[in-house]
Amino acid sequence: MKLSQRSGTIEQSHIRSMTRACNAMNGINMAQGVCDLEVPREVIEGAYAAMNAGVNIYTPTEGLPRLRQAISDKMKRFYEVEIVPEQVLVSDGATGAFYTACMALLNPLDEVILFEPYYGYHRSTLTSLGAVPTYVRLEAPEWKLDMEALEAVVTSKTRAIVICNPANPSGKVYTRDELEALGSFAEKHDLIVFADEMYEHFLYGDAAHITALSVRSLRDRCVVLSGFSKVFSITGWRLGYAIAPVSVIEAMAQLNDLIYVCAPAPLQIGAAVGLETLGDGYYTELARIHEHKRDLFCDALRDAGLIPSVPSGAYYVMTDVSSVIGNDDFEKAMAILERTGVASVPGRAFYHDDAGKNMVRFCYSKPLDVLEEAVMRIRKFR
Repeated sequence: MKLSQRSGTIEQSHIRSMTRACNAMNGINMAQGVCDLEVPREVIEGAYAAMNAGVNIYTPTEGLPRLRQAISDKMKRFYEVEIVPEQVLVSDGATGAFYTACMALLNPLDEVILFEPYYGYHRSTLTSLGAVPTYVRLEAPEWKLDMEALEAVVTSKTRAIVICNPANPSGKVYTRDELEALGSFAEKHDLIVFADEMYEHFLYGDAAHITALSVRSLRDRCVVLSGFSKVFSITGWRLGYAIAPVSVIEAMAQLNDLIYVCAPAPLQIGAAVGLETLGDGYYTELARIHEHKRDLFCDALRDAGLIPSVPSGAYYVMTDVSSVIGNDDFEKAMAILERTGVASVPGRAFYHDDAGKNMVRFCYSKPLDVLEEAVMRIRKFR
């Protein structure tokens, strides 16, 4: 049976291939971005109560009103940003929200700027829809925004920019000055900005999350994407959302209905309960725990003779593995796995060329006992 041309645009995920290799040797999987903390009881009990109350049928494709309102209240609570529930679309993960947003706003052959290292799903979604990714390189370890490089890639075909803030895989957190510069750039060239803010609560040191919706020049031309997979440790629930102008949400909803129908009904209630009841201390502790894990693992990488680009947010660390024997990133990642039983992602998963051939990415969001075992194993790598 002959496959479609579209099917040929999707590459095998490096994360999944490394996960399989890790599982085959019963190793520690630091390739896949799974937050392994316990799910808050409030979230679990909220979903369970909803099931018992009969919230088990289709919801509006935009999401249950209670969850849309809770997301609206959350934006006010954390960022002093006023939105109405009609600006929110709940979808099957932030990936689902991004997919419907791209379908609603992009046409085939539209160019979309990605910052490297990029999140692979962003690139794959764009190419599957016939959009054309173009690239602006951010350099380790600071990953500073280069506006001259941005100006150099924009053309008459450029339609949008994608940012990940905090960034997977680099851990970069965009400053307000950088977002203001991006807003001015987007205004100048009449561009859409897709702002993936999934890791908004994973922040370290003095880093602060500035939502794109709080930047005046971006507010009416951005689609903010986020969700509950990471913050509530419910990756398997597939709950994400988009915030955009009402007209965009209405177009996205038609596509969301076609592709997903709706997000799981009782699970939406669980997420809403989490937003409504968990206090500020929950989010502060989430960041504190992951900062401690970051420091433990980055210290171990240094002790092993590897060079981490210490992240300011999210829970990944891009690591220079030039000292590891191997011809490229895959061989180096496999060498680390074979010698330590710790899996990482080859760096070229996050670049369109060979720029990542001496890099790998680790995810350190593991239970503390598992992370401590990984730390012990990595230290022996030298």
